[in-house]
Amino acid sequence: MATIDEIKKERLKKLKAIKSAGLLAYPSSCKRTHRIKDVLENFERLSRVILAGRIMALRKHGKAIFFDIYDGSAKIQVFLRQNSIGEKGFQFFLDNFDIGDFIEVEGELFITKREERSLNAKDYKILSKSLLPLPEKWHGLQETEERLRKRYLDILFNPKVKEMIEKKAVFWNSMRDFFLKKGFLEVETPVLETTAGGADAKPFATHHDALDIDVYLRISMGELWQKKLMVAGFEKTFEIGRQFRNEGMDAEHLQDYTQMEFYWAYADHEQGMELIEELYKYVAEKTFGTLKFKIKNFDVDLSQKWEKYDYRSLVSKYTGIDVFDDSFVEMKKALKKLDIKYDKKGFNKTRAIDTLWKHCRKKIKGPGFLINLPVEVSPLAKRNEKNPKMAFKFQPIIAGSELGNGYSELNDPIDQAERLKAQQKLRDAGDEEAQMFDNDFIEALEYGMPPTFGYGVSERLFSFLMDKPVRECQIFPLMRPKK
Repeated sequence: MATIDEIKKERLKKLKAIKSAGLLAYPSSCKRTHRIKDVLENFERLSRVILAGRIMALRKHGKAIFFDIYDGSAKIQVFLRQNSIGEKGFQFFLDNFDIGDFIEVEGELFITKREERSLNAKDYKILSKSLLPLPEKWHGLQETEERLRKRYLDILFNPKVKEMIEKKAVFWNSMRDFFLKKGFLEVETPVLETTAGGADAKPFATHHDALDIDVYLRISMGELWQKKLMVAGFEKTFEIGRQFRNEGMDAEHLQDYTQMEFYWAYADHEQGMELIEELYKYVAEKTFGTLKFKIKNFDVDLSQKWEKYDYRSLVSKYTGIDVFDDSFVEMKKALKKLDIKYDKKGFNKTRAIDTLWKHCRKKIKGPGFLINLPVEVSPLAKRNEKNPKMAFKFQPIIAGSELGNGYSELNDPIDQAERLKAQQKLRDAGDEEAQMFDNDFIEALEYGMPPTFGYGVSERLFSFLMDKPVRECQIFPLMRPKK
């Protein structure tokens, strides 16, 4: 079997032959009249057409060549006969065309004896000469690493990957459609920030040469900016875009991904839960055509009654810890007893509470809402007036994980300043995920912000509904360069 280098060397010779014949091996245009899918759907009403696509299979049979071309919409068989295009043209094709090449073919439609819809070629033209061979059809790219690195080939040979990409577009467009119908205004907020805010996450840092300042890639979908829009008098805003977190990589987390956040003035977390349940059902139905899913061995039905799960009760049930009353020392003892691993750098009570909760969430099927979260893990949420240790915050729970985050926004500038100062102290002590103090945001709150509900959800929701690791649901996930 020839090596890749040997195949490339041979194809370079063919490329030279094509050019020596006075032909453009990579012309800028073609004369395609129809997509293959449209031809197949209207086969009886068409006769002579010009098609274009990639050669996916090729077989010689005497003085005839059969090859399949694929243009991204569908595949069709092409029949190339020597007596139709002449001996010279037939031999030129035989000598210089390979599987993987892009070709333009003109001819008449017909149905073979085996009742396969085909094209009888009368003329052909090279559109793009491939220098590397495509992977074998029945083997393709087997290793996950290689599939993700050469995603374009994975998509070409795996219809399910192509279908997933198309569904993901429907997912985000249906979400956009939902909010536009509800009267929300789509906005764009800065990606580069002097203070990374709106989430508990480690940001990526870079340098802005023109201003000669260090800046951060945003870690939220403009949370603090959209709240400033509430101060400015907007009532309903949302944004869908990319955000970045310089953290660990696993089946549920990425560093560069799409997120949606919306803000709704004069609304609270109770109204928010109603809207989110409606949103998730709408998006699931539009994207997948169903509300029933198999996710991580859970059978999840979004149409059933959404439960409410009390944070304190669940953590106590599965770990024996009272997140409101037990000490940091007791929490660390519980983590050790349960053999729960954690990063000890900058570890504090806030991280201990969150780590204990993450141990518990794996047992919850959902759908439902986690409620009554501690203020320690909710630095931007309004306190419960009846119990100031709790925040008016919730998270949808589906298949053992949080798939979103919403709360009644804290609009008390004094309380917000105190909480962000406490977060900054944690950050200064080594907690890289603690939030930064943002004086400009506090100043905006001092001008007054109405009662507001805010919510964010990332593409992790899509990956869960697909029941795939989130990395595999990205078209081109970040990969370490090959050495």
